[in-house]
Amino acid sequence: MASLGQTFDASAVEPSNNYDVLPPGKYLTQVIASEMRATKDGLGQYLYLELDVLEGQYTGRKLFDRLNLVNANPDAVEIAKKTLSSLCRAVNKLQVSHSEQLHLIPFIADVRVRPPKGMYGESNSIRYQSRSQAPAMPTTSVAPPMTTVAQPQAPAANGLPWKRQA
Repeated sequence: MASLGQTFDASAVEPSNNYDVLPPGKYLTQVIASEMRATKDGLGQYLYLELDVLEGQYTGRKLFDRLNLVNANPDAVEIAKKTLSSLCRAVNKLQVSHSEQLHLIPFIADVRVRPPKGMYGESNSIRYQSRSQAPAMPTTSVAPPMTTVAQPQAPAANGLPWKRQA
């Protein structure tokens, strides 16, 4: 048991409600945490991935993925390996030995919504794309810093910029 050092008044703080699924779309994201975890039955392991949305309306929201890399079901392992391959290609790291090598490299997450299943509600599924693979994103992206400064042009003699004289 841990002492809070004070009495916490939950009625004075709005509860967190950001566990709703993200709407389908393409989001600029990055992996911010990862670890191998044991499956519920203790016989397998999955790579747990925590992603952070980097821009747009949902900046700061989290996405999560689980890749069953060690599992008795060979189909689950094959799907996980293909998904991991997609992530590695999205961040341009074709050979990795530790999941931290995938951290903090922006890529596009093509997010979809899975319908409710059993006792679980809707959830997000993620497909990984490199920024160069993805079509233009509808969200505002940050322009890279310019290396040269554009020089202003003199206005045309007739005052119409599209009819400049050489």
